Amino acid sequence: MADLTPLLDDLRDESAELDALVAGLDLAGLATPTPAPGWTIAHQISHLAWTDRWSLLSAREPENFVDAAAKTFLAGPDPIEEGAAEGVGEAPGVLLGRWRDGRAELLDALRTAAAQGVQLPWFGPPMKPATMATARLMETWAHGQDVADALGVERVPTGRIRQVAHLGVRTIGFAFTLHGLPVPEQPVRVELTGPAGESWVWGPEDAVDRVSGPALDFCRLVTQRRALDELSLHAEGPVALAWLPIAQAFAGPPGSGRASDTGTDPAR
Repeated sequence: MADLTPLLDDLRDESAELDALVAGLDLAGLATPTPAPGWTIAHQISHLAWTDRWSLLSAREPENFVDAAAKTFLAGPDPIEEGAAEGVGEAPGVLLGRWRDGRAELLDALRTAAAQGVQLPWFGPPMKPATMATARLMETWAHGQDVADALGVERVPTGRIRQVAHLGVRTIGFAFTLHGLPVPEQPVRVELTGPAGESWVWGPEDAVDRVSGPALDFCRLVTQRRALDELSLHAEGPVALAWLPIAQAFAGPPGSGRASDTGTDPAR
């Protein structure tokens, strides 16, 4: 059974880095608009807390998760927007405290679920605890990018983004399906340069279709936090060329990405 400790440590540390950006914000600071249209920093943090809450329910009470998810997504016009709006106007200590408590509980719950070797229900197919942890890290990193952009902060990338890149590679077929396109049978070789100059590679060495470039740029692309023409990514082959414009590592309907000059509709 895989040891989730390194992955959960990465999730903890990624959350702590975002926490450091928002810990000193007052109510006005939390109301700062982010590149996601209509979303302030409070929306971003509330969304993470909301998703952590659903993840925790999945890990601890899978039967109740299935029932609650069915009712929630049938009842409201947009539960994701409602979840993000929960924290708007809340006192900073209340919103941040709720997020901190939830993410700490989730780490423990995922560790227990991994030890039990169970699959966790989700809004799509069930997933392993490791996959859920990777998805939570990806979302935390992506929404952290929105917060950093809103505050004018340039984040220093760490090796934790390897998890984001890994999820981006694994979701090639998902991206094509979202756009009503056949899932390619040809493999894609992805060669990325990590923050410390290390090489991260996925796919067979002799693949015709290839993507290469900085890992940070690839992560920004698959989370749709930067436009493709702003990034130093190189694609070869028909599948790779078709994939990059629609790449999407997050669940939900197809995101429209981000324009080169301003955020038009970044992923949530």
